[in-house]
This record gives sequence, structure tokens and C-alpha cells, in this order.
Amino acid sequence: MLHKMLAGTSRRIGALVGHLPSQCAVCHAWPARRVCDGCAARFAQPRARCTRCALPVPDGVSECGACLREPPALDACLAAVDYAYPWAGAIAEFKFRGDPGWAAALATLLRSTPWVEPALEAADRVLPVPLSRARLQERGFNQAALLAHHLATPKMDATLLLRLRATEAQSGLPRSQRLRNLQGAFAVEPTRAATLQGQRIVLLDDVMTTGATLNAATHALRQAGAAHITTLVVARTEQA
Repeated sequence: MLHKMLAGTSRRIGALVGHLPSQCAVCHAWPARRVCDGCAARFAQPRARCTRCALPVPDGVSECGACLREPPALDACLAAVDYAYPWAGAIAEFKFRGDPGWAAALATLLRSTPWVEPALEAADRVLPVPLSRARLQERGFNQAALLAHHLATPKMDATLLLRLRATEAQSGLPRSQRLRNLQGAFAVEPTRAATLQGQRIVLLDDVMTTGATLNAATHALRQAGAAHITTLVVARTEQA
């Protein structure tokens, strides 16, 4: 109940803020959306990425060496931009400084990324990565759920994938600890697990670093019978 109340409130705030006149957060043009068309074109140019983990790769390369050596649990990963200026600051405002008005702009950025629209159309369900109860209370909203709401409201399901326990913040951990930190952190809601059998899932989060969170969530979805899992993230760090 608390999750639904907080999510509903944050959606209403985000929708209101999204309709107010604004400056571009990058070049400060007025009036504009959160990021004007010129800045979006300048700082969100498509680039070649590994199809499995979204790390940048040379043109003509489909998978990076790490994914060829050890394929991740997910089937595909799509990222809109690198975790760099100006997007790193935008995500920090959205995620850590309580500004849900960024949700619409970042969702638009993600939707305009090559192959994202077909992935959403092919999906049976769009699942945001859930937050722990404590983290949700702290922030007041789940940033992944707000993005999913703007991207695919009819297919969004924010209660099917569960976060079983709070985990140490991933941002301060090395890769090996990130992987251990997320073991057993996710599960599918037991009474609804059968509904995932054979389905195509889009799993959504804001930032991907090592992929530990998305892979842990993917394992839980695989165990419930999901047939294909594509992950979408707004930003991808340069190093795993």
C-alpha cells in the first residue's frame, strides 16, 4: 500500500512539473523542456554498443569480449547515453535530490534510442527494478517505476518483481562486492509467478554499471519462466 501511495503521488507531481515552462538544464535556453532539442542532439548521439551489456564497442562489433567470454543472464541491453555530462547530473537530480520532473525527459531520451521502441512493442510486460522499502521511503518514489510509467503505462507492472531485502548502496562497491551484494535480493511475487511463463520482459532501470542489479533481477525472472529479457537503462557507465 505504501509503495502504491508514494508512486501515485510522485507520478502526479512529475506530471504537473512536466507541464510547467522551464529552462533547458544544459544551455539554459528559455522556454524549453528539461533538455532542449539542440542539447539532446548534441549530447545524446547514438553509438555502437554491445548488444548484451550496452558497453561502447567499435563499429561493426556486436558483443564485447567480456560478454563473449561470460554471457550475462539477460538477452539484450539497450542504453540511451553514457553516464557522463550532462546526463549524470540530470540523473542525480532525479534520483538523489527528489526531482521527479526529470522522469518525462529521461523517458523521452530513452524512447528515442534505436531499438527501444521495438523492444517495448514486443514486450508482454515492462518491469521497473524495485527499491527496498527503506530506500523507497527515503526517496519518496522509485525512479525506475516513474520511467516505466512514462514509457509503457499499459504494460507496466510495478508489483510483480519484488525486492526481498535492502542492500548496501551499489555505487560505493567494487564489482566483486556488487555481485555478492545482490545475491538473492529479488524474487517474483509467488502467487503471480506462473503468469511469467514464456513471456517477453523489458526490465527497466536508470543506470547500469556492472550489471549486477539487472542480472540478479533477471535470474529471478528466469526462474519464474520468462522466455526473453531485454533491459533498458537511461545511462551506461564506461567501465563495468
